[in-house]
Order: sequence, then structure tokens, then C-alpha cells
Amino acid sequence: MNMKQFFIILQKLLPQHALSRTLGMLASSERRLIAQPLIRAFMRAYNISLQEAQRKQPHEYHSFNDFFTRALESNARPITRAADSLICPADGYVSQIGSIHEGTLLQAKGVRYSLAKLLGEVDASKYAQHNGRFVTIYLAPSNYHRVHAPTDGQLHTTIAVPGKLFSVNDTTANAIPGLFSRNERLVCHYDNAHGPVSLVFVGAMIVASIETVWRDAPSPYRNFASRRVEHAFRQGDELGRFLLGSTVILSLPANVHFDAELTPGTAVRMGQVLGRWIS
Repeated sequence: MNMKQFFIILQKLLPQHALSRTLGMLASSERRLIAQPLIRAFMRAYNISLQEAQRKQPHEYHSFNDFFTRALESNARPITRAADSLICPADGYVSQIGSIHEGTLLQAKGVRYSLAKLLGEVDASKYAQHNGRFVTIYLAPSNYHRVHAPTDGQLHTTIAVPGKLFSVNDTTANAIPGLFSRNERLVCHYDNAHGPVSLVFVGAMIVASIETVWRDAPSPYRNFASRRVEHAFRQGDELGRFLLGSTVILSLPANVHFDAELTPGTAVRMGQVLGRWIS
């Protein structure tokens, strides 16, 4: 048995939810004797600089979660608000990108999964028709962990889907079929001038919570819940944040042309142009 196989088996044996909630309680603690050692150890382990952050010193953060979801300076992520642009919603790297083929998305080489299951609903035809587009962005622990609107639009529905809490790194993506449609997630549907957009916050091992900027978002950590909401966003507005890192998946109609330089493994930053809407 190699280390990758051991890692997958360990995830299946661990009490995923109990472990994530316990570590989440530590991460939310505002006791300095807990928060400050966690913050400083994390900064050393992942070589994190606070140069772009609004608060520059570790002692200015009240808890590990406060540090992990730190806000950046207003000019740290320039946004080109062109009417035809689709921008990256988060810092990270492209895990997979391409066309939705017969209602499925590419998870890893040779591994596909159902778009309908990902979105928590049977009817995903608005993205699947004419081979719509998708992009999966993995947020590493060292990344900025707030998620922003990739286009102007009107949020109209959120769907909380309970599930597993497997890690979402490449090792697990290659080994667990349907990984993103098995993990807990919060699906956000909204419309813009060019067509429907879905943005999925995918939970993962040790992700203590998914927070949104609008009130009363259904929690994927309880029961399945679909809710109608009315919230307008401008491109680049914050949608929510991960308390510890995970993955964001965008599902889009076919009238998007991605930048040709975007391939699996490409590092991306919030605000950079991922592609253009085609009239």
C-alpha cells in the first residue's frame, strides 16, 4: 500500500463530520492562547505573507477563522468590469476546465460525474444543453479564501446539499468517483444578461463552515434545503467564504469562451478574466 492509497482509506475511516466540527471549534476560538499559536504555525507552514491583507500583523486577528478569511486591501485584486468578461471568483488553481458533456463534468483524467447530482436537482439542462461550460477552482490552504461574483447578476436560489467531507485535493479527486457531488455543498443559482450561472461552494475535510454575505443561507451541514432569495450582485462583489479551504465550481451556458491559456494546474487570482461571453 502506498501513501496515496493510505490517505484515501484513512479519509473513509475517520469520523469526517465530528473531526471537522471539533477543529472548527478550535478555529473559531478567540482565546489568544489558542488562536495566536494556530495562526503563527499556519503562517510558517504555508509561508503566508500579510502584505496584501488589510491587517498586517498576526496579533490583529481575533481567531484563526478571522485570520483565515482575512480581507485584502481594496487594490489587491483589480477587476476589469467589462460587460463581456467572466472573472475568476477566487484565488487558487484550475483543477479542471472545459465543456459539459452529456450532462457530466470532468473531475480528473478519465473520471466524470453528474452535473444534476452536483447541483442537487434533476433538471440541469440549462447548463448541459449544447455542451455548456464549467471550471473547477481549488483553493489551497495558503490562498485568499473569500469568493466573489464572476459576473453581474441576480441570485435567486440557494440549495444546501448535505454529504461527505472528503478532501478535495488532486489525490482524492483521482480516487473518489463523484467526489464533488458526494461532499457537502452550497449551490447558488443566479441569472445575468448572458444566461444562467451556478456557483457551487464545495465543503471538504476540516472545512468548519461556509459563510455567505446574505442572511439565512441554508446550511449544507444539516438537511437538504432549497430556498428562494433575492440578492443582486455586481461583478467582484463578495458572495461568501470558506472557513478552511475547498473548491468552487462554476457551471455556465455554452456562450462562454474561456481563455486558451487556462489549463489544469494554472494558478488564478480573484478578479482575473477567465473568459468572455459571446453574443
